[in-house]
Amino acid sequence: MMFGRLSLLQLLFTGIVGIAGGIYIYQPIFEQYFRGQKTLKKKVELTEESKEKLMLHGVEL
Repeated sequence: MMFGRLSLLQLLFTGIVGIAGGIYIYQPIFEQYFRGQKTLKKKVELTEESKEKLMLHGVEL
């Protein structure tokens, strides 16, 4: 068995370092995705707000 030579502490440390490395590498991708989602949400809110204003003034779309 390959893991017979590694202690539990070494396995835990290696796992934590691997997860942290993955987060570090993919962080820019996550930031770009969430920034895009925030921008899209803002655009939808502005569109809905402008529709509500038009409805208040009696303009139909």
